[in-house]
This record gives sequence, structure tokens and C-alpha cells, in this order.
Amino acid sequence: MLTYVRSFTRTLRSKTYRAGYYGFSSSSAKAVATATNRTDLPGNLWYALWDRQYTTTADWPWDPSLYTGHSRGHQYMANSRETRNGYTINVDRNAWDGPVAVVG
Repeated sequence: MLTYVRSFTRTLRSKTYRAGYYGFSSSSAKAVATATNRTDLPGNLWYALWDRQYTTTADWPWDPSLYTGHSRGHQYMANSRETRNGYTINVDRNAWDGPVAVVG
């Protein structure tokens, strides 16, 4: 998995894009966050930890010095029912302290 992520990140960087990664805090995001070799890892990490905490710091499960400087996203709840104008859908809730997209 890390070999693929590193290759993807290198490819994006070669085209002047910044890579981000989404994964569960118990599996793939954990592998990225705890990798001892930090070479060619994404600059942003979006971790799924469904603990209902709207934060990217208080529940950050890894070294607090990682992914600082507005580089984190936290999916803190999944399948939250939202109703607007009589229509109900399930959505995921996220806390952001990082770019979703930078245009320009």
C-alpha cells in the first residue's frame, strides 16, 4: 500500500499538485501516519475515526508533530441523516484543517 501511495504522490508532485490521502485510522491512514520512512508520503492526511468529535487535534491518534500546518481532515461521523426541504439523505461529517482543493 505504501509503495502505491508513494508512487501516486510522486506523480502528483511532478505535475505540481499536492497529494492527500484518506483512510481509516485503524488501517491505511495509520500506515501512512506511522511509516518510519517519510519519503514521498502525501502532504495531507484525512483520517476516518468515527468518534463524533469535531476536531483534527484532540483525537489525533499519532505523533502530534505530523501533518501540522493545516494538513489534516477528520471524518468523525458516517451516515448522518440530514433533511433539507423535505428530502433526507445520509451524509458523512468531517472536520477540516487543510485544503480540499486549491485552484488558481
